[in-house]
Amino acid sequence: MFYFDPLLMLATAPAVLLMMYAQFRIRSTYASGMQIDARLTGAAAARHILDRAGLHDVGIEETYGQLSDHYDPSHRVLRLSSEVYHTRTATAVGIAAHEAGHAIQHATGYLPLIVRNAAVPAAQYGPMLFMGMMLLGMLMSNPQLLIIGLVCYGGLVFFQLVNLPVEFDASNRAKVLLVDYGIVDGEGSLAVRRVLNAAGWTYVAATLESLLTLLYYAYRILGSQRRDDD
Repeated sequence: MFYFDPLLMLATAPAVLLMMYAQFRIRSTYASGMQIDARLTGAAAARHILDRAGLHDVGIEETYGQLSDHYDPSHRVLRLSSEVYHTRTATAVGIAAHEAGHAIQHATGYLPLIVRNAAVPAAQYGPMLFMGMMLLGMLMSNPQLLIIGLVCYGGLVFFQLVNLPVEFDASNRAKVLLVDYGIVDGEGSLAVRRVLNAAGWTYVAATLESLLTLLYYAYRILGSQRRDDD
């Protein structure tokens, strides 16, 4: 029942194509935004935004890699890649401000962030449980285990769906605050929007891919059950 199926590739093709487009846009907008000056480095911009929000206790650290920037809510720290941390560019301040936006969400009890954080275990373990239930279900010819596997995979889909408003809200905060605080000018603001919008499409593509995968397996499992019942 669960072998390589061209239908799975066909079902998820829109998400794969969208992800390829989003990755291309990120590389393009990231590079072009690095050519546009900003008033502050990424680290300084994040510090300014956090301080203006009263979040003096949120730290900022340098980390390795490109596009490895993230906010760690458990330690209340922004971790910015070296290029973002040190450079005075639209790309750097855009990414840094986005991560600062997550810290502000955390501090203000932004509901979608609370739900997303609660759903992290479902995203981490759901796919593994899905594979385990699929294997056991096939070996034992137990359709109930297959359905449990679908539910487990649905945890990942739920996480990604609720993550969308979290990411888009953080980007919207960044776009507004960078202009309000005079960290970027008109050209810089446009570059920031391009970078953050491109990044947003990667989340959309990942969500679409997991949703289409879930629908594919639901079709296979439920369709097989109906045929067996006939």
